[in-house]
Amino acid sequence: MSSPTRRIVVGFQGGQVLELRLSDEQLASLYHALGGGGWHEIDSEEGAIRVDVSQVCYVRAESHDQRVGFGV
Repeated sequence: MSSPTRRIVVGFQGGQVLELRLSDEQLASLYHALGGGGWHEIDSEEGAIRVDVSQVCYVRAESHDQRVGFGV
């Protein structure tokens, strides 16, 4: 993948979570698939993953502006 990635966490019914690194385009594709249900394939840095989006409870994505240290 050539574009920058960000860490996301996908939470499923039953409490399981899946942590991935996705590009903005892949994340947008996942968000779009959440509206339709069924299976969606994600091509992440970790490899291809098929997700039953009807079982997804939440998606948490880190912001692009990561900060290190103390700030106000």
